[in-house]
Amino acid sequence: MLIPSIDLKGGKAVQLVQGDKVAIETSDVFRWVRRFQGFPMVQIIDLDAAMGSGDNNELVRRVSVKLACRVGGGIRSVDRAREVIDAGANKIILSTALFKEGRPDLAFAAKVCDAVGREQIVIAVDTRAGRLVTHGWRTTLTVTPAEAMKAFEPYCDEFLYTDVDREGLMQGIDMAAVEAIRAATAHRLSAAGGVTSQAEVDALDARGIDAVVGMAIYAGVIDLDAAKKK
Repeated sequence: MLIPSIDLKGGKAVQLVQGDKVAIETSDVFRWVRRFQGFPMVQIIDLDAAMGSGDNNELVRRVSVKLACRVGGGIRSVDRAREVIDAGANKIILSTALFKEGRPDLAFAAKVCDAVGREQIVIAVDTRAGRLVTHGWRTTLTVTPAEAMKAFEPYCDEFLYTDVDREGLMQGIDMAAVEAIRAATAHRLSAAGGVTSQAEVDALDARGIDAVVGMAIYAGVIDLDAAKKK
């Protein structure tokens, strides 16, 4: 399954290269909301909230009521997790708040799980050079992706793997790295970072992995109408 992504920064939909440089931006967020209607799931990430530089809460709320979506970025409390679900999101994506002093914070994971239900929780496994990163991809942890996934399996229904090194480069996904992540969990898995073609989306689907796609959609490389019919 292809999951289109809407990354929000400063009230605009953007696409970043490796989490840093803005390559594409548009103020007409709802043009893309309209184009993504009909997809089973759309991913919305509040980059400002993820980086601790503000938020796009009102925009996230407005988008959430129009799409089947999962929302991430800056969800660092139980109250915020509830707010996002109550505002219309089907699922929430957790990352930074799940780690305390660089280690999995299972107590927090359990509290969020109790509050919203594990079936509504996606846990992000974001990596640079194979190592976990948090705080908008700016903090590197010593815990391995596999260790984190094993620890958090009881508290989520799905993992989201993002290869930050390939994010936005349009050079293709690292399938070997994705398969290593696939082998680490029996949970549902989606992958992001470098997906450039429908062929890659299909290859991931054949492995039971959903593809989160941003840059290739906004650059017009992947045909949304054709993808919607898959």
